[in-house]
Amino acid sequence: YRFFGEPVVEACVENGASCIDISGEPQFLEGMYLKYNQKAAEKGVYVVGSCGFDSIPADMGVLYTRDKLKGTLTAVESFLTVKSGPEGSCVHDGTWKSAVYGLADQDNLRKLRKKIGYAPVPVVGAKLKRRGLVFYNREFKEYSIPFMGSDVSVVKRSQRYLHTQLQETPVQYGAYVNIGGLGSVIKLMFAGILFLLLVKFSFGRKLLTKYPEFFSAGRFTKKGPTQKQMDGTSFTMTFFGEGYSEGQDPQNGKPNVKICTEVKGPEPGYVATPIAMVQAAVSLLEDVACLPEQGGVYSPGAAFSKTKLIDRLNKRGVEFSVISKPEV
Repeated sequence: YRFFGEPVVEACVENGASCIDISGEPQFLEGMYLKYNQKAAEKGVYVVGSCGFDSIPADMGVLYTRDKLKGTLTAVESFLTVKSGPEGSCVHDGTWKSAVYGLADQDNLRKLRKKIGYAPVPVVGAKLKRRGLVFYNREFKEYSIPFMGSDVSVVKRSQRYLHTQLQETPVQYGAYVNIGGLGSVIKLMFAGILFLLLVKFSFGRKLLTKYPEFFSAGRFTKKGPTQKQMDGTSFTMTFFGEGYSEGQDPQNGKPNVKICTEVKGPEPGYVATPIAMVQAAVSLLEDVACLPEQGGVYSPGAAFSKTKLIDRLNKRGVEFSVISKPEV
């Protein structure tokens, strides 16, 4: 998307067509907001980015969790688990390239955000603590690390919109991924350090993009996954939310209600992503009355919070459910 995405958005906006993409690149997504939000609003078209695995499960999952909590949800952490069958799993190197170029260009993302001049999202309720780079997760009995995708930035954009435009209570959000036992942690740390060193130099970036399989220990390949690998792979994203019961002021005292929800589905990149994208498009066409009042460049949560998107996904195999609702 960084290199080829903008002409599509520009053509859609110029010609009055709404547009959906499956980008997981914050710089592209927020750059399109800066350049085309006003024009899209004037044309009455909706440009909705990140409508694939990045970031519909996370963004709509937070909204689902909020709607299922009796009271006011103020903070959520999500944990992603990807299970693969005997054939293992892998991802096409396009995703790898997005990560390489995105990490190399973080300074420009900061500058872009300054230009947009985002209003800070107020913290309501107890402040959500950021966890370490690697930590042992008692709930899952394995190690977890922060999720490196675009989910956190996309959810934040949705929450900012819902707070400023619809006066809804903003939800704080942290995203993590479960990686397994100590052996996985050691492997990942070596790979991560090497990646971060190489990504800083153009020669290093060339190596990383030329030999994705080598540098990712087979996780990313130029061929992508086989049909057998896709058939054997699935994901579960578990959300742990906390908040304040009805009648309790979120500005006072500690959170006193908890909730656990889940979004689960088939292989994320090539099976769940097209399901999410197509259902987002159907919502755009059929839930017109429930979309934001004016066109613009939106994140999924901002565009679809009042639509039937979650119901549509549930019928198509990307399932949202409540795991537990402890009482106050």
